[in-house]
Amino acid sequence: MKRRVSDEQLVELVEAAIFVADKPLSKKHMKETVLQDIHVSDQRINQAIETIFEHYQTRGIRLVEVGTGYRFQACPSLSPWLNMLWQEKAPKYSRATLETLALIAYRQPITRGEIEQVRGVTVSSNIMKSLLERQWIKVVGHKEVPGKPALYATTKLFLDYFSLSGLDGLPKLPELQSEKLDQMLNDPSVREPSE
Repeated sequence: MKRRVSDEQLVELVEAAIFVADKPLSKKHMKETVLQDIHVSDQRINQAIETIFEHYQTRGIRLVEVGTGYRFQACPSLSPWLNMLWQEKAPKYSRATLETLALIAYRQPITRGEIEQVRGVTVSSNIMKSLLERQWIKVVGHKEVPGKPALYATTKLFLDYFSLSGLDGLPKLPELQSEKLDQMLNDPSVREPSE
């Protein structure tokens, strides 16, 4: 028999679960683990999350929703001070890596040949390997053209790393750049390299 808890107890339990989890926690995973023996509706879980979200709006940490669930993270405005806690510097990514990742994020699914068409240079295998190893991108299929090149898209871990709940959280591209990208990607001369 499932137990009942008050709204306050539910808020405490959800807050604690998100706090102690070693990775973002989805509502589904909460229901399958910490809430499995408790009678609770999706609406009550949503209300508990909203209560927690509102509580932390004026604090040094925030509850945020990312690709794989909810997590607490420091308020971005505090990063100049908090960065002093870590001796090692965050990894630097090459311009080529960031351009490749941006094209995949904004125009997914996309092939390597299409990325090369837009960038005007060959995409290094090391760049694709690095993005795949970090699990920021994945192969989501193959384009129905000769050679059947892989189609790449971003993953939920990409969303997590960049603190996004979905691709709609990406900054908007200026209209002119967006149109130019579309024009380049629709160019019939785009040829796919044999991988």
